[in-house]
Amino acid sequence: MEAYINGIGIVSPQKTFDTSDFLSEIVEHNSKLLNAIEPSYKEFLDPNLARRMARVIKMSIAASFVCLRDAKIEKPDAIITGTALGCLQDTEKFLLSIIENDEQFLTPTSFIQSTHNTVSAQIALQLKCMNYNFTYVHKGFSFESALLDSMMTLEEGEAKNILVGGHDEMTEKHHRVYNRIGYWKKDSAVDTMQLIHSKTPGSVGGEGAAFFILGNEKTEKSYAKLQGVEMIYKPENTKEVETKIITFLDSKGLQANDIDVVLYGINGDVRFDQLYYEIKNTLFKNSTSGYFKHLCGEYQTSGSFAMWLAAKILQTQTIPNAVLIGENKSKEIKNVLIYNTFIDSDQSVYLLSKC
Repeated sequence: MEAYINGIGIVSPQKTFDTSDFLSEIVEHNSKLLNAIEPSYKEFLDPNLARRMARVIKMSIAASFVCLRDAKIEKPDAIITGTALGCLQDTEKFLLSIIENDEQFLTPTSFIQSTHNTVSAQIALQLKCMNYNFTYVHKGFSFESALLDSMMTLEEGEAKNILVGGHDEMTEKHHRVYNRIGYWKKDSAVDTMQLIHSKTPGSVGGEGAAFFILGNEKTEKSYAKLQGVEMIYKPENTKEVETKIITFLDSKGLQANDIDVVLYGINGDVRFDQLYYEIKNTLFKNSTSGYFKHLCGEYQTSGSFAMWLAAKILQTQTIPNAVLIGENKSKEIKNVLIYNTFIDSDQSVYLLSKC
């Protein structure tokens, strides 16, 4: 299975909304939570409608519309999304209203918009798209599951162009709950550009919405070719991870030395980052290394940000200095591998190649 990335649209804690720009200006955060830089929604939504929408819905609609415009497509053959938390803001609003109103006189809006498939449904409503529409809610494998469904749908010939995305928001209440169970740094503020040098437990929270047009044909706009996605659930040790990555690459006719750039999901958590370094120093010791969670923060669908980053690297043949770990060893970038984990249990591998 393979697919071409023919369009992109992304809202993130960086200035990524302009598809022609590629991290020319890095936004440095000094916080435990990286909020997305939201665009003006007037171009994409009626103000009266936007006022009743949660942030993640507005971010996703804007990102998906930019993605479609980038690919020069008016209506996709399918809409497939992945999210771990869904519309968290509306979920919290509805639950709080139950308590505050003693379970009486509840307005249904927050409940209607709190379901996980609200984003894909709202995009379809805006586009008047009645085609296949599906949302995957698989924690750290949510976006990866959406990608696999998209690639299988393309391979079976049921669609030619699919809008696929990953989206999650971070609210103050959710951040506070995760903080209690040790997900985030204990410091009051964290310099995210120094996150890779951290030697303490915890990371920094993040959020974002990234959408892609996956097609079965290469176009003049194609950014990269997505060759495959592999999911590894709760590996016993580093050896098992290495074996599965080698098997995955072998199925694509590649070896570890064929990978020019590897993007790691290093997030500054000393409990889990060691696995990345073990893979980096053994299996991919000859490849250029990069990381991305200091730019977008940690969240379950952060792999969508990494895929945007990899696609732009292949298209522009450049690696921003803020992404690099060590020196750039690649003269020409043909293959980029993404290795990402969420709390070391949900591990995923993406392979993207130059068109």
